[in-house]
Amino acid sequence: MDQPDGQYPVISDRVNVNGVVTPVSLFGDGRLWWPEGGQRALIVEKDVLGFVTDGPKIIIKTIVEKEDCCSGKKGKLVRKDVVFQPLSEESQRLWCQKLRESIDSLGRPKRLFIFINPFGGKRIAAKIFVNHVKPLLEAAEIQFTVEETKSQLHAKEVARTLDLSKYDGIVCVSGDGILVEVVNGLLEREDWDTAIKMPLGVVPAGTGNGMAKSLLDSVGYPCAAANAILAIIRGHKRSLDVATIKQGETRFFSVLMLAWGLIADIDIESEKFRWMGSARMDVYALNRIFHLRQYTGSVYFVPAPGFEGYGEPTTYPGNSTSIDYPDPGKVEPAKLQKHCYQGPDVNLEDLNWRVINGPLVSVWLHNVPWGSENTMAAPDAKFSDGCIDLVIMVSCPKLKLLSMMTELENGGHVKSPYVRYLKVKAFVLEPGTRFGDQGREGIIDCDGEVLARGKGTYKAEKKEPNRTKLK
Repeated sequence: MDQPDGQYPVISDRVNVNGVVTPVSLFGDGRLWWPEGGQRALIVEKDVLGFVTDGPKIIIKTIVEKEDCCSGKKGKLVRKDVVFQPLSEESQRLWCQKLRESIDSLGRPKRLFIFINPFGGKRIAAKIFVNHVKPLLEAAEIQFTVEETKSQLHAKEVARTLDLSKYDGIVCVSGDGILVEVVNGLLEREDWDTAIKMPLGVVPAGTGNGMAKSLLDSVGYPCAAANAILAIIRGHKRSLDVATIKQGETRFFSVLMLAWGLIADIDIESEKFRWMGSARMDVYALNRIFHLRQYTGSVYFVPAPGFEGYGEPTTYPGNSTSIDYPDPGKVEPAKLQKHCYQGPDVNLEDLNWRVINGPLVSVWLHNVPWGSENTMAAPDAKFSDGCIDLVIMVSCPKLKLLSMMTELENGGHVKSPYVRYLKVKAFVLEPGTRFGDQGREGIIDCDGEVLARGKGTYKAEKKEPNRTKLK
């Protein structure tokens, strides 16, 4: 038998495949090869979820990808079983041993803790879990514990006290909000430096799904539950920056975005139309554009190398940051535990600050490229470059703004002459009032949740936006 690339097999034997006895070989690089029906091969890392025995048979549980014959893009995932029947008990034992060794060598997770948010988006997270997530986890023989979130910040509280030694990862079947809660919960633990190394996964089941879209799009896959859980099963990982945000006496850890102005107004005020799913954003965006608000205020930032030409030189606008900040999940201020993560140890006053002043339509910071499944907010954003992408929309005509917003799907909006797009290392927002209406202010939106509300916002006033610092 010819061996692929001249390699020698880990195990090779004659096996009954689909009623035909044929040579089958497993190679050290994880290829399972046989010539039945023409040369065929499975790649263990890519195609094999797991296997079970049924009497003398070995049932290999696979998931294969069908390419779109027209576009050539990665297409739908299809589950199928391949049945091998070794010709002796000893052969079956050896095959099971070598297959298990090959799968175990991949470093896949064996135990997962799974959050399901039954209230997010169109409230289909539980259905997505049952139909798409659970079957693949069972096929991959991964044990899992499921926790349905019951209220806002429930996931954060669980993550803060969870016995992480029992699990190889935490998965959020939700939108972006539960992932953000988990990150904040892990960083508020006494063992935060170990806890934050816990692998986190997200399966898109919410309204925006910006993190899942960003992760899957970066490797050419569609933003679908099956693709997300498959990446988790395979143990694929990548590092992710976490931004520390301080607003008044509130501290928050962000992994996705911060917005003020048009984008925040759309994100938060459209909550009243949540029953529409992701379409709520588009519908409310039209309303906000035709009834456009502009804001006074200033954006202070430390530009990343290569972006020093934006704005005007200035000095650090804030005061000392060596303060303990209260838990943003509590109604009454309460000191965080001394040993939780305090944010990066940086002297902000020594940095080279610059400023852009209003009037401004929108200020948008992004840690990843996609803000939602159909919004490429920051096309040049990287997961772990130590920078945040800053997108500032300055005063512009409504029709120009409408045209700009239609480019959000492909990131073309950043090329507009009314947009300043740059990377920053630190950032301070001093929000002002609506232009022409000093009795009304705006909303600061962080990862889809309200960080601060100004006077005259659409809900009851909670906090006045002060200086919001990000580093």
